Amino acid sequence: MRIALVGNGRMSQAVQTLAASRGDELVTVISGEENRSGEMLTADRLDAAEVVLEFTHPTVAPMNLLRLAQLGMPVVSGTTGWSERLPEVEAAFTAGTGALLHSANFSVGVQLFLRAAAVVAAGFKGRPEYEEFILEAHHKHKLDAPSGTALRLQAAVRHADSDRDFPVSSIRAGAIAGMHRLSYDSAGESISLNHTARGREPFAAGALAAADWLRGRRGVHRFETMLFGEEG
Repeated sequence: MRIALVGNGRMSQAVQTLAASRGDELVTVISGEENRSGEMLTADRLDAAEVVLEFTHPTVAPMNLLRLAQLGMPVVSGTTGWSERLPEVEAAFTAGTGALLHSANFSVGVQLFLRAAAVVAAGFKGRPEYEEFILEAHHKHKLDAPSGTALRLQAAVRHADSDRDFPVSSIRAGAIAGMHRLSYDSAGESISLNHTARGREPFAAGALAAADWLRGRRGVHRFETMLFGEEG
């Protein structure tokens, strides 16, 4: 697979390392320093790539993705913190010849965790003696809080039990790769469902699997669809 990377931060570096071990060809890496206004996202720079992976910054991700939509590129994006502009970006890809697969989290384990959390939430529905909450923790450099995954978790459990708020608390400290927890607490007991990441490799593996799947497709797709089918 011939890939181009937009962004050269920690996640992009994890993708580069894993792609090299798989035998994928890295066509180009476009850093934020050289691409402040999207000027490096050109047909000439990206022509040899079969798919683009975008891991940048929430302030520039929509601009990058709109430009890539104009170029008709298939794009996997994992940048979070810009969800208010996602409908605009998705419309651009739907109208063009490219493809977009955006996810707040490319870990297969996280996707299974989200589905399990919805089942747990449905089980606690109608039991007010248990008080619900969500806790998430990430490294000190993560910009958005709550995380995109925490918001996805909140949406999933609210869908299963609309009578609860599921408030989210966020921690940003140290080098925490990522932790998400759904908890219920009562006077006599506490129940929690956790997902803890030990590093970025699971996210890189999921992003590369999504990129491989996206080749040859058009329009807007979900990571859940790739993993679980149209009903996922």
